Amino acid sequence: MLSRTADSLYWMGRYTERAGNLARGMQVALRMAGLGESLGDTDNEWRSLLVATGAEPGFRAEHAEVTPEAVIRWLAIDAKNPSSIANCIEAARSNGRAVRTALTVDMWEALNDTWREMRLLAGTATDADRLPGFLDWVRARTLLFNGAAADTMLRDDGWRFVHLGVMLERADNTARLLDAKHTALDGPESEGAVAYAQWQALLRSVSALRSYQWVYHTRLQPKLVADLLILRPELPRSLLACHRKVDQVLDRIAESSGGRRGACHRLASEAHAGLREARIEDILAGGLHDFLTRMIDRNLDLGREIADFYLHA
Repeated sequence: MLSRTADSLYWMGRYTERAGNLARGMQVALRMAGLGESLGDTDNEWRSLLVATGAEPGFRAEHAEVTPEAVIRWLAIDAKNPSSIANCIEAARSNGRAVRTALTVDMWEALNDTWREMRLLAGTATDADRLPGFLDWVRARTLLFNGAAADTMLRDDGWRFVHLGVMLERADNTARLLDAKHTALDGPESEGAVAYAQWQALLRSVSALRSYQWVYHTRLQPKLVADLLILRPELPRSLLACHRKVDQVLDRIAESSGGRRGACHRLASEAHAGLREARIEDILAGGLHDFLTRMIDRNLDLGREIADFYLHA
């Protein structure tokens, strides 16, 4: 496969997943902001979401203060934010168009229809009465694209690069969400009703609240919330599940290209092995924030090595 084709497929997967993750995060922030009003702090959730999405530096460069309205617009539709939902949909469609013949009809229609509808919705997407419906729509369109890819794409290198992009983006999102809420899991703020609401919000952001109840059969506990989102292989958005897929997909790509391997394969294998052998007690004892910071840095390194080895050749 040509590196430019692999690059477009990989980034199409990443941008589509990123749009859905942003919508999930914004839905949770909207819920939590309501709780913040009763506590006299309406902006904390939006600051937290900016940090979790990695969008804070760009936002600060354009805005003097954090307000819900400014953050919502920045994350949803602002053209100056390259990772806004609107720009992610634009970039995913652009990458898909560049490799149109590598996509199935269902995948292309999911991408193109989303792009066309986004252009119609952008003008009113952040209105208070329309925002919840818009975020539901983004999540649904992301699920539609992922379903189209899973159900219709040949399991060849094209599929593998799309899946690789989705899984690496998902791993990065889970680590950032956890890090943004780490004080509610292992810090001085991990007790009381507010912390409990934070744990619920965190699980809702990755559609894992019911999964928690199914796995643990007990009330929410910070240690178990962290365990589910980091180490449980059954949860599709846990760090372990995502890095297992990244490791496996890179192995299959290497096998299909004559066995050639590079630093990205080593990093993926090390990340997977480290998570597979980890214990939540050890992670918490060593500091959840430090652990997650290392994971975020490792994801960045892995993304760079994948690009150098496969996408920029």
